[in-house]
Amino acid sequence: MPHAINERPPIVWSIAGTDSSGGAGLSADQRAADAMGVHLCPVVACVTAQHSQGVEAVFSLPVDQLDAQLQALAHDMPPRAIKTGLLGSVAAIACVARWVDVLRAQTPIGQDPHRHLALVVDPVLKASAGGAAFSDPAIVKAYRDLLLLRATVITPNRAEARALLGMPIHADEGSAAAQSHTVPDLALALAEKGPRSVMVTGGDACEHTAPDAATDRHVAHADDTHSLDWLHTPQAQGWLSAPRVPTWHHHGTGCTLATGIASGWALGHGPADACVLAKMLTHHALLHSHAAGAGRGPVRARSGFATGPAHGGAPLPHLGLGRELPWTLQRPAQTFVPYTAPDDGLYGIVASAEGIGRALQAGLRCLQLRHKSPVGLDAHLPRSLQLADEAGAQLFVNDHWQAALAQTEPTPTGKPDARGACSHKAQGLHVGQEDLLALTAAERAQLRAAHGRVMLGLSSHSVWELARAAGCGASYIACGPVQPTTTKDMPWRPQGIDNLRWWVANSPAPVVAIGGLLTEDDLTRFAACNPSALCVVRALGTNLAEVQAALPKLRAAVRLGRQASEGITPASPPLPHPVL
Repeated sequence: MPHAINERPPIVWSIAGTDSSGGAGLSADQRAADAMGVHLCPVVACVTAQHSQGVEAVFSLPVDQLDAQLQALAHDMPPRAIKTGLLGSVAAIACVARWVDVLRAQTPIGQDPHRHLALVVDPVLKASAGGAAFSDPAIVKAYRDLLLLRATVITPNRAEARALLGMPIHADEGSAAAQSHTVPDLALALAEKGPRSVMVTGGDACEHTAPDAATDRHVAHADDTHSLDWLHTPQAQGWLSAPRVPTWHHHGTGCTLATGIASGWALGHGPADACVLAKMLTHHALLHSHAAGAGRGPVRARSGFATGPAHGGAPLPHLGLGRELPWTLQRPAQTFVPYTAPDDGLYGIVASAEGIGRALQAGLRCLQLRHKSPVGLDAHLPRSLQLADEAGAQLFVNDHWQAALAQTEPTPTGKPDARGACSHKAQGLHVGQEDLLALTAAERAQLRAAHGRVMLGLSSHSVWELARAAGCGASYIACGPVQPTTTKDMPWRPQGIDNLRWWVANSPAPVVAIGGLLTEDDLTRFAACNPSALCVVRALGTNLAEVQAALPKLRAAVRLGRQASEGITPASPPLPHPVL
């Protein structure tokens, strides 16, 4: 995220090797840190003699020289995060572990030591271009014994994950040994050794990768067309996918990803959001890779990677549910009926059939029935659906999606009607992500089976939830709370104008702003961010007269905000601010 003039950006130490070809190691780390807007301190652990076709020699720095660098930095420039790359020796690994302990010992009472100092470990065990060895059994054991239990995030590829677990590092992906441990199993086993979060990268996988047991008819194909990483964090677990970039030049991708994660942590993001942002950074760096020798050229991380595809940024990755691939990667791809934004930009949320009737009579045509209690639902739901259907309005049913689907009446022909739906009644469902995660496999299948006849709105409060909603093929994605709200007790910081702009720029589906929109001024300011609609709850009033009086003013406020951005695409912030 941007910093004010003369403001100190957060500090990240990268303890890694130099790359004489300028592709990977500290060279790639510096480019990634600059793109993320943090200050990188490059600490040399070893020196390599290499070019684009391989590594000819590795020289580990004497440990007293490594220790001296860290001692000097600790005196004046303590880090918010440490990223490790090529360490080269058991002594260097032990030195890093000791300094992590020293720095974390300074954590204020009551605070999380990992939030005080994050450790992101990129276990560099082999050069992608081949050549001189980077590790031996003693180094792998030191990683296991000293760094894994201290790590905040580790980022092995699939071969490195197996090596850290004592499996053959060069195991054939199709062998029985490899297939006995799916990628999610590898991540879980690694997490049990101490890391808070694990991201098993899949950029080096191909169509011959052993299929995951839970999705064996999809993973091999997806590995060929998409880069699939397995994300295992306290907030989110699942396949994180992005389209493969058709380039031969990918030297430095692992360094870029790990430094991006460390930078995200230093900026205040949690592990899941940091991993999503780092994947965007790496995708963008691949798009700007170039040749520099006869072999594979380097990736180039650049600022602007997360400003949205319309501004030249990387696409938002898609996150799957559980061990399933994102629904958008299923064959055939599954997306829900498209959402049609209301002309007046207003999305009304009410709690009863009477409220639906009042809003429709006053002229609202995009509504949500948020009747939380199952008590009385049998009366409110059918009546609300009937009223919306008669008025030709879009109605979304919050939470009670199965009850809403039960009210569905297919069109006589069984084909989509003029609205694109095969239903007269259950036009839309809105599901919160906690409820989405709680669905059983059978319930997920039931929801997915309805994708061709209903719209699906999903809530999102963080970057990883935005990625998951995108992976589900949602009709629209709600961004909230955009302002402080008392209608729900939530752990999320308000998104504000900057994050709403970021959502609009990066979401592949229309964005609906929700939370704390109480006044006409609120609507004007947030309408200028160009969301498809803005949710109003209390601003509607409690009786027909109040709704009829409020609507013209609310509509005028939305028009005023939209007019302020007419003819221009509001610039997206380079990064969203942290939300937890």
